[in-house]
Amino acid sequence: MVHNQMDAEDITQEVMIRIWQNINKFNFLAARAWIMRTTHNLCIDYLRRNKNQYQRELSIDDNLSERIEDKRNAVMPDDALNQNMLDKNIKRAVEKLQERLKSPFVLYELQGFKYKEISKILDIPLSSVKVNILR
Repeated sequence: MVHNQMDAEDITQEVMIRIWQNINKFNFLAARAWIMRTTHNLCIDYLRRNKNQYQRELSIDDNLSERIEDKRNAVMPDDALNQNMLDKNIKRAVEKLQERLKSPFVLYELQGFKYKEISKILDIPLSSVKVNILR
């Protein structure tokens, strides 16, 4: 969810610290749910704190290249030229999008995030996420 192993390890460590700090109140019967919810919330907090940096690092080229490569492996050789032209056109179209439209689109279509997650990451209403992706 945070797309960075070191940050994921930091979040894991923070979850363990919170368990330790709340050990007297900790319900071991609901441990899995509590750990999952805490981890999810810490990831959302991390993404929210690093929103601007994350948007700058959001690389259309990397994600699109991966998807293009996956598609190329499935495309017949005769179609490779057409596929390459289509990929370039898609990339140009995405690059032309306004930032408010580009970020939700890339997070949804290329990164695989859900609407609610995008809403939390970008700190915008869920309805705005849906509208911006559909535009």
